[in-house]
Amino acid sequence: MADEATRKTVSDIPVLKTNAGPRDRELWVQRLKEEYLALIKYVENNKKADNDWFRLESNKEGTKAKTSMVIKVSYINNFSFILKIPVTYPATAPEIAIPELDGKTAKMYRGGKICLTDHFKPLWARNVPKFGLAHLMALGLGPWLAVEIPDLITKGQIEHKSKSSS
Repeated sequence: MADEATRKTVSDIPVLKTNAGPRDRELWVQRLKEEYLALIKYVENNKKADNDWFRLESNKEGTKAKTSMVIKVSYINNFSFILKIPVTYPATAPEIAIPELDGKTAKMYRGGKICLTDHFKPLWARNVPKFGLAHLMALGLGPWLAVEIPDLITKGQIEHKSKSSS
């Protein structure tokens, strides 16, 4: 069960209506517009809550986003992650890879792909086509980072930001 703050965050992200993926040419353009509007709203909400933690860049087709995280929490270093949208999107949830963390946690697959199988993917499947990339960030990547990064720091797998800048 999600806590009240998570429910509020998700309820403030617009749901998407267009059930289209990269193979659906014209409908994909409409879906991308909805995706960008939801992401913009999510970023605006995060900034209002002093929780501005990522920047997003995409290729022209909107099928691959290389993202740089800008996380205000002092103990987290900046990582780049790659978000890949499958051709069967939105029926299939996107994958997120954090190459810098490859092999450092058991909750990650080869190539630095984070494990969202048990918790996020079933939620995604129940909410197709309403969920989009902003929902992936809020309900998939954000919670994964909140659990894994402190654990990796504790285990000495990555350095605390203040130590790495000394």
